[in-house]
Amino acid sequence: MRVLLAVSFLLIAACSRQDASDDARPPSANVGLRYLRAQDDAGFETASEPRSLVFPEDHGSHPRFRTEWWYFTGNLQSADGSRYGFELTFFRVGLRPPEGGSRSGSAWGKAQVWMAHLAVTDAAQQRFVARERIAREALGLAGAEPWATRVWVKGWTATRAGDGDQERWQLSARDGDLGLQLDLATHEAPVLNGNAGLDRKGPEPGSASYYYSLPRLATSGVLMIDGREIAVTGSSWMDREWSTSALGADVVGWDWFGLRLSDGGSLMFYRLRRRDGTAGAFSGGTLVDAAGRRNRLGRDDVELTPIDYWTSPLRGTRYPIAWRLRVPSEQIALEVRPFAPNQELNLSVRYWEGAVSGSGTGPGGDQVTADGYLELAGY
Repeated sequence: MRVLLAVSFLLIAACSRQDASDDARPPSANVGLRYLRAQDDAGFETASEPRSLVFPEDHGSHPRFRTEWWYFTGNLQSADGSRYGFELTFFRVGLRPPEGGSRSGSAWGKAQVWMAHLAVTDAAQQRFVARERIAREALGLAGAEPWATRVWVKGWTATRAGDGDQERWQLSARDGDLGLQLDLATHEAPVLNGNAGLDRKGPEPGSASYYYSLPRLATSGVLMIDGREIAVTGSSWMDREWSTSALGADVVGWDWFGLRLSDGGSLMFYRLRRRDGTAGAFSGGTLVDAAGRRNRLGRDDVELTPIDYWTSPLRGTRYPIAWRLRVPSEQIALEVRPFAPNQELNLSVRYWEGAVSGSGTGPGGDQVTADGYLELAGY
């Protein structure tokens, strides 16, 4: 489950400015989750039944669904041991089903709108910087090639290469004095979340997404911060989802954890928050052990307790940025804390997403450390 507050902004902006330049945008706001709920989705497909996910084809775009994203985050370090985090994400939103065509004769009147976010965290300096780009799928400004051999928004790219035994991605993005150039690789097969990749978010028909992850992508390359290039290595996580109306009606936000464990396993869990603050029944996740065995997690399998908060100076929003996470049936008990407290993206949409690390016990009660990302949406 990844942030799609961006979706409502994209749709509002694109529908209201069909023939205008892409670059203007309204003030930042938490504009809500309504485009992830059931609505007038006539002509779009919905994620209703399990289906076989096929690779590399399903790395590519699914324009018959309203929304989808390619989400890369990573925990890196330089030769001197300094820690960094990065996020590079690509969101696609369909304004109309593909056969709906353009409503105007303008070259800008396309049915797909894209947004990309770039963010870098410098733990030693307690510094967090985020940028964004927005474009219609017109005049080559944004899009996705078949099998995701390239996904791009205004020059920021994720390029996939290699099949079979090794999956490889190259990430490239630069905005002034901020940027990255990273190579990612894994020998592991995608982790299918939910029911063989169909991940339900609510009881309504179609309240689901197709969702898979690549939790362990060996990473190397360069980060650019304030124009200074820093050679880094580490691990990245890729999330892929596509859907049309995924969220249940009572969901106001979510808390998402993607953690790699030092024993070789991984843990993804999201808590869907209801209006009364409790966890929705369709909260869930996936635990993968060191041998690659997958265990589906439900709401009642995971206990989450916030232990520290950060208040945004920009809007006064209070985020729970540190947690105790327990999976009693697996003897997992972790304390998870951020690289820096101020990892809030305050762009056209607003959410907290940042690099975290943790320690405690893993499956079977053995001591482990953890690293990964935490996302807090809807606060």
